[in-house]
Amino acid sequence: MDIKIGQSPFVIQSGLHTQNGQRMSAGEAHQSFKTALNEAIENVNSLQQESAQKTEKLASGEIDDLHDVMITGQKASITLQATVEVRNKVIEAYQEIMRMQV
Repeated sequence: MDIKIGQSPFVIQSGLHTQNGQRMSAGEAHQSFKTALNEAIENVNSLQQESAQKTEKLASGEIDDLHDVMITGQKASITLQATVEVRNKVIEAYQEIMRMQV
C-alpha cells in the first residue's frame, strides 16, 4: 500500500518579498494571497472529488481496496475541516478588527 503524504493546502509558498529580494507592494501581496487561497480551495475540492470517485468505484465493485478509499475519505474530511477552521479564524480576525476604535 502506497501512502503519500501531501503538502498542506494552507502553506504559502512565497514570503513578503519578490524574487529579486524587494518587498511586495500591497497589490502584489493581495494577488499573492488570492492565488494561494484559490490554490488551497482547489486542492480541497480535488481531494473531495477524488474521495467521492473512489467511494463510488468501491460501491460499484470496480475497486476493492477499502483501506485506500478510507484513507482518501479521511484525508478529504480533515482537509475540509481545516479549511472551515481557517475560514472561522479569518472571520473572527475580521470582526475583531472591525470592533477596534480608531
